[in-house]
Amino acid sequence: METWVRFSAQSQAKERLFRAAQYACALAGDTLRRNGASTGALASVRQLEAHLSLGRKLMRLGSSAEALEAAKRAIHLSDMVLRFCVTLSHLNRAMYFACDNVLWAGKTGLVPSVDQEKWSQRSFRYYLFALVVNLSRDTYEIRILMEREANGKRAKGNENGCQFRADNGLQQLGLRLQIQLRLLIRVLRNNPPLLLDVVKNACDLFIPLDKLGLYKTNPGFVGLCGLTSSILSLLTILHPWLKLKP
Repeated sequence: METWVRFSAQSQAKERLFRAAQYACALAGDTLRRNGASTGALASVRQLEAHLSLGRKLMRLGSSAEALEAAKRAIHLSDMVLRFCVTLSHLNRAMYFACDNVLWAGKTGLVPSVDQEKWSQRSFRYYLFALVVNLSRDTYEIRILMEREANGKRAKGNENGCQFRADNGLQQLGLRLQIQLRLLIRVLRNNPPLLLDVVKNACDLFIPLDKLGLYKTNPGFVGLCGLTSSILSLLTILHPWLKLKP
């Protein structure tokens, strides 16, 4: 299994490139449709998008093993919340990849009896669960860092004898919101891996929401979100320090 995990890791950058190209085609196709492009041009773009999607599925064969190995490592994290979120995310990713492998077998004709719609819906549900857990983990990390930053500021304020006062409850609420917003901006600015992870997961979230019919947008918006998250993923591969750990 370890050998396969290493092989899958080497294919990850290619898969991200194919993903970026696939969603770029989705965005381009929607733009062409809005501008009144010919039926032939639209068909060519859609065909290219379908081929890229099938190529990605081929590259992801066996990725469930990599996700399960990551889940096994996450079990040993000391922080209970991180352990729960990271492990659950990897398990959902493993199920998503397994469904994706079944879809690949159906699309290539190896298992023609596969119900494409049913397995597609299953895969997107697992994908959605993984993204919700990822965003929950991001929220937890942000809260911890904001508390740490606030405690440091409070200690400095006490040393300097500084105190904030408000005349009424509304002003006090506004002051608190302003302080929290400044803390959030400072935390995200000082933690690029966390910022990239939040943006990437937020962009990806619209894809399963649209495919499952929970929040319908349009192919162009989905393509833009997918392209953005793919570029951010490529950045984390080119610059590993930008990848959120663990």
